[in-house]
Amino acid sequence: MKVPFRIIWWAVLVLVLLPMAWLIYNALTGGLGANPIEAINRYLGDWALRLLLIALALTPIRILNKKAWPIRLRRMLGLSAFFYAFAHLSSYVVIDQFFDWAAIWQDIIKRRFITVGMVAVLILLALAITSPASIAKRLGARNWKRLHKLVYLAGALGCLHFFWMVKADIREPVIYGIIFSILMIIRLIESRRKKLVLGDGQ
Repeated sequence: MKVPFRIIWWAVLVLVLLPMAWLIYNALTGGLGANPIEAINRYLGDWALRLLLIALALTPIRILNKKAWPIRLRRMLGLSAFFYAFAHLSSYVVIDQFFDWAAIWQDIIKRRFITVGMVAVLILLALAITSPASIAKRLGARNWKRLHKLVYLAGALGCLHFFWMVKADIREPVIYGIIFSILMIIRLIESRRKKLVLGDGQ
C-alpha cells in the first residue's frame, strides 16, 4: 500500500521537532547535567548538523533509489537544520555570553571553530530567507540555484566546526565528515554521469 506523501511530510515534521521537545523536557526536569549551558549548546549544534546532513542526503537517496518524493522533503529539512543552527547560535549569544558583544567578537576572531560556525549559520540564514517560491522567482532560477549550492559549503563548514570544537574524542565529527564526503562523492559521480550522457547524445 502506497503511503500518501502528506502523511510522510507530517511524520517527518514531528520527528524533526522531537529533539527540541526532548531538550525542553530535560531543561524543565533538571536532566541537563552539571553544565546545562554547555549541554544545551552542544545538543542544538549536534541536531543542526545531523538535519543538515539528512537534507543533503535526499538527492543521493533519489539518485540511488530512483524515487522523486525524497526531494519534496528537502525544503522542510533544510529549514529545520537552520532552525536548530539558529537556536545553537542563540544559546551561545544569549545564555552563554549574555549579549556580551565584545566577548563574542573576540571569540569570532580568535577561535576558529566559532568563525567557521558563524559563517555556516549565515549561509543557512541566506538560504532560509530565499527558500520561498516567491523569492526564488524574483532571483531567477539560475541565480537561485547558484545561491543554494552554498548549502554544500555550509555542510563542510559545519563538519569542520564540530571537528575543531572537540578537544579530545574526534570520532563523532570524523564520522559526520565521512558521511558528508560520501554524499558529495555520490553527487559528483551522478553529475559526471549526466555530462557523459549529454556528451554521447550530441
